[in-house]
Amino acid sequence: MVLFVLSLLMLSSFSIIPFTNADSGMIGVNYGRIANNLPAPEKVVELLKSQGINRVKLYDTDSSVLTALANSGIKVVVSLPNENLSAAAADQSYTDTWVQDNIKKYMPATDIEAIAVGNEVFVDPRNTTTYLVPAMKNVQSSLAKFNLEGSIKISSPLALSALANSYPPSAGSFKPDLIEPVIKPMLDFFRKTSSHLMVNAYPFFAYKDNADKISLEYALFKENAGNVDSGNGLKYENLLEAQIDAVFAAMSAVGFNDVKVVVTETGWPSAGDENEIGAGSANAAAYNGGLVKRVLTGNGTPLKPKEPLNVYLFALFNENQKTGPTSERNYGLFYPNENKVYDVPFSALSTPVDDSKENVPVKSPSHVGQTWCVANGKTSKEKLQEGLDYACGEGGADCRPIQKGATCYDPESLAAHASYAFNSYYQKNARGVGTCDFGGAAYVVSQPPKYGKCEFPTGH
Repeated sequence: MVLFVLSLLMLSSFSIIPFTNADSGMIGVNYGRIANNLPAPEKVVELLKSQGINRVKLYDTDSSVLTALANSGIKVVVSLPNENLSAAAADQSYTDTWVQDNIKKYMPATDIEAIAVGNEVFVDPRNTTTYLVPAMKNVQSSLAKFNLEGSIKISSPLALSALANSYPPSAGSFKPDLIEPVIKPMLDFFRKTSSHLMVNAYPFFAYKDNADKISLEYALFKENAGNVDSGNGLKYENLLEAQIDAVFAAMSAVGFNDVKVVVTETGWPSAGDENEIGAGSANAAAYNGGLVKRVLTGNGTPLKPKEPLNVYLFALFNENQKTGPTSERNYGLFYPNENKVYDVPFSALSTPVDDSKENVPVKSPSHVGQTWCVANGKTSKEKLQEGLDYACGEGGADCRPIQKGATCYDPESLAAHASYAFNSYYQKNARGVGTCDFGGAAYVVSQPPKYGKCEFPTGH
């Protein structure tokens, strides 16, 4: 998932504050694009700039995106995808060409500051682990050929599943079969190039699978009793810092206690399936709000208190074409129409979210497992009408409530009627992947739609 520092996210209710505290960390956001209804790259750059976002991480080197980012003042992290690793590892000329076509071509207008070589390679089903370090070394050599090695860092995002043990944090250790073949050579490369280890860490997953053992408050940066590490006596007040320190401990155990860590992906889904305990917009707002406040108020983790936290939120948008459980399509801070998914006070002086129990339910009938499909107001009337006609006709949606005189006829607008029809079709098809699309005329939301007094169904 990703590296991209947002100076501070804000919507109409967000406020920007400059990073003037040298001890504070950086907050970033990932710009994933596994969707067919996202704004054009030029519009996305406008959104980033309007929100004070000055760093972004991409999962590729898409030409239209890199061109749109030119002269924007936004620093960029690009990625060499896993499917390119074998070629990059085998042939220096391949990485020479790749760097020339995907990096040098866009600089200095586009400010590329790092390259993520692969992503969570150790869990890649294509077995690309053995290619990782040779690929990184070849990319580094290619950067040197174009005199770019001093301005661009190379790393690779690591999933926490690379750890054999993460609790207590002081006992953190890497899986034995990874240490000699790849962990040590990779960390040695980072040390020699003054780079850092990228880590993707999601307290949501740990909480979802262990809700009987981990308190929600501990996972969401809320006030809690904390947890004391039985190995070194350090006290942890949130789960993310415990996960980060488990990585630091694992690196120290193999002789690399001087390599820095950047959390390149972390987030909380605003919607999920019934079995995804804790998913919901209130909890997502609490997690991201609490995380931002924690990072910007300065200092590091209990194990590395002098190392500021540098974190990249996942993700900028909800991505409707991602596969897997409902949560995978609901990590976004923004909907495709650029509206916010939920309120997050991106200010070091703000309080994350009301701590009341009713505000952050673990299993709330109004959030967990419930999503709706609504019309994209920025699409053309023709496309909306076409989608409405399909949903009410061949699609088999129940459109009786939007007929004249029926309960959902008012308000009498194309967007309202299309939203009702789209949602009926979406619910009828069990909220399956691709059933809230209509050629980009619709998208999924995690809050109940509001059109007059009409109530949208959540199932059939």
